[in-house]
Amino acid sequence: MTIIAPSILSANFASLGEDIKVVEKAGADWIHIDVMDGRFVPNLTFGPPVIAAVRSATKLPFDVHLMIERPELSLGDYIAAGADRITVHAEACLHLHRTIHAIKEKGLPAGVAINPGTPVAVLEPIIHDLDLVLVMTVNPGFGGQSFIPYSLVKLRQVRAMLDERGLNHVHVQVDGGINQETAPAVIQAGADVLVAGNAIYGQNDRAAAVAGLRLGGQQ
Repeated sequence: MTIIAPSILSANFASLGEDIKVVEKAGADWIHIDVMDGRFVPNLTFGPPVIAAVRSATKLPFDVHLMIERPELSLGDYIAAGADRITVHAEACLHLHRTIHAIKEKGLPAGVAINPGTPVAVLEPIIHDLDLVLVMTVNPGFGGQSFIPYSLVKLRQVRAMLDERGLNHVHVQVDGGINQETAPAVIQAGADVLVAGNAIYGQNDRAAAVAGLRLGGQQ
């Protein structure tokens, strides 16, 4: 079954806890938290204190996506704040293998994200160590961007890489421009975790939005 992970980047920050409860009630599986530092990406969002403040709002897993430089320096802070899964960027880690194993040694599933300009081949040396691969379908930094069509090629490449190695337990996640129109194509290309912001939070009927995405855009 396709996993739906609403991105709280599109939520109302003035009532963040309540907006998390709303999507949980709507049928979401994970809560996706985009952490940005204003250096690796041109925006600032959440830090550990905000994550800790809303942790009690839901029992859903917090899927924390670190779009930050030197993520290895603050892994403990995000875990203490309530992260259940952590994904780091291949482009942001000086020692990617070490960072992935630091996450796993703390008992959390570890993911690696790759930007639109990063080839899938960067995953080759660490693919056996991963629990999740995040293919960015927009350039990271802002919500509401348009889906990059070439992302479908990269998704198929990632899925083939995993299938060839029998790594069926590894999730393939997509983030950026995911909506009712793009969901069927990314699922067909191999994605099983869909991050969506405006496509859920921008709808009046959020339960219908979640259900529609899970069914590949077919309601």
